[in-house]
Amino acid sequence: MKLSESQKLFLLESIRNVPDFPKAGVQFKDITTLTGDPKAFKMVIDHFAERYENAKIDFVVGAESRGFIFGAPLAMALGVGFVPIRKRGKLPYTTISEKYALEYGFNEVQIHMDAFSAIKNARALFIDDLIATGGTAEASIKLVEKAGAKCIEACFVINLFALGGADAVKRHTSFYSILDIDGE
Repeated sequence: MKLSESQKLFLLESIRNVPDFPKAGVQFKDITTLTGDPKAFKMVIDHFAERYENAKIDFVVGAESRGFIFGAPLAMALGVGFVPIRKRGKLPYTTISEKYALEYGFNEVQIHMDAFSAIKNARALFIDDLIATGGTAEASIKLVEKAGAKCIEACFVINLFALGGADAVKRHTSFYSILDIDGE
């Protein structure tokens, strides 16, 4: 289902903007207001489910923590498994890691080394709520590949296109977002 401009406006209006969070000058996009609205949340999950229903996906992969919010129900809607990517030290079994640059320093994400071992040549879809600079998404896509799956696309509810994250992701896989907005 292609979303109409009025549906996209409805989704955009369901997202709360929080000025100066987590630091001055940042306009934080709070998706809890979208997920708290059953019509908006269902519209997002239904849209993604329809987009990927024939993509032969074996797993949906979500980044901590808001990627879990969209990834788990999408995996259920598609009838596939869900794989979490977590911050360093949060997964209980043997992991593989990927570091990525922050404004001042580095961060690290991890995935279980056997996350995709149940299906040979597994096909995975990466999902998160928002893409800004693309560091987390790019590191997550690299982890999917290191763990033995093919990341067929990375999808997001919101793309803050002025920050260039989509370009970083497109170096590794296909890219899709519901809402492309300017902003910080």
